[in-house]
Amino acid sequence: MTDNTIEQPENRVPPRVIGTPQAAGPSVGEEPIHAPEGEPGVIPQDPASARRAERVVALLFTIAFLAGVGFIASYVAFQVGDIDRTATSNLALGGTLTLALLSLAIGITVWVRQIMPKYNLVQERHAMASDSETREHVKETFLRGAEESGFVKHGLLRRTLLLAAAPLGLAPLVLLKDLGPLPGTVLRHTVWGEPTKDGKPRRLVVEGTGQPIRAADFNSPGGILSVVPEGYEHDLNALAKATLILLKFRPEEFKSGTNLNWTHDGIVAYSKICTHVGCPAALYEQTTHHILCPCHQSTFDAADGANVIFGPAARPLPQLPIGIDDEGYLIAKSDFHVPVGPSFWERGDAEAEARETKS
Repeated sequence: MTDNTIEQPENRVPPRVIGTPQAAGPSVGEEPIHAPEGEPGVIPQDPASARRAERVVALLFTIAFLAGVGFIASYVAFQVGDIDRTATSNLALGGTLTLALLSLAIGITVWVRQIMPKYNLVQERHAMASDSETREHVKETFLRGAEESGFVKHGLLRRTLLLAAAPLGLAPLVLLKDLGPLPGTVLRHTVWGEPTKDGKPRRLVVEGTGQPIRAADFNSPGGILSVVPEGYEHDLNALAKATLILLKFRPEEFKSGTNLNWTHDGIVAYSKICTHVGCPAALYEQTTHHILCPCHQSTFDAADGANVIFGPAARPLPQLPIGIDDEGYLIAKSDFHVPVGPSFWERGDAEAEARETKS
């Protein structure tokens, strides 16, 4: 029979059988580790280091609390509406939430690494079913772990952890505000039907520059412009419904689907919001007069009232009645006569109006 023990020098370490774990104990040249009496393998933290770590963790939890409060305050203070305000809101919300979560995570990591004791454990195999004695032992171990974690002993840590978690627990409730209120009938109307402060019809202005459009200057057949309402150039909520595409045709190119009474000198205006799911339908093929939505390839005939000729859209792009003012600038003569945007906007709008009528 083969001897499978490893020969060791006398009085150095006990012999070890090949394939078994090495006996617990310090390596050569290391200081021995003194575990608490009756708790082999447990290495407690130095009390002075633990106290310093406690103050660091408490500071981090306090920072997490202040950042959480800052997140909620930023949500209330920084409202969206235009691109600059939206960017400021995103920066404030992202920065405060990142600081809160990062401080909380670092604080918990420092707590575990520098306050809780370390263990050298060997897990033995045992039957899956636990008897009552084992369950009682697990209970005692859990209670001892809770005590050793410092959650009960270190009141400052416990209080600052709860303080840091409180605003983060309220954050989802604050964000639920974005789920309402229901739109009601607001999707049925756009700002094109609202006069300016001096009571005049609202002018069409070029998106991005805000320059009004003189009809005489838009005189090249095949031309296209992206247009927004005057006074709402930076209002994202208004532009989500009111953005237009302006096209120039020769009179003989119009077909029966276009309402010529709503055009001026060959210029026609359609909603830019695709009637499928609301993507910007802004691609234009001059030779065929086709407007293409890039999201799902809905195609509209701009010369025929923007009727659907291909794709999933269920109805034409709404046409806006336009004319000119005393200075020759293009204006909106009224709001759209049908709702803009996806068909489900229209259905939800009609249902809301029916409920209001019924009530």
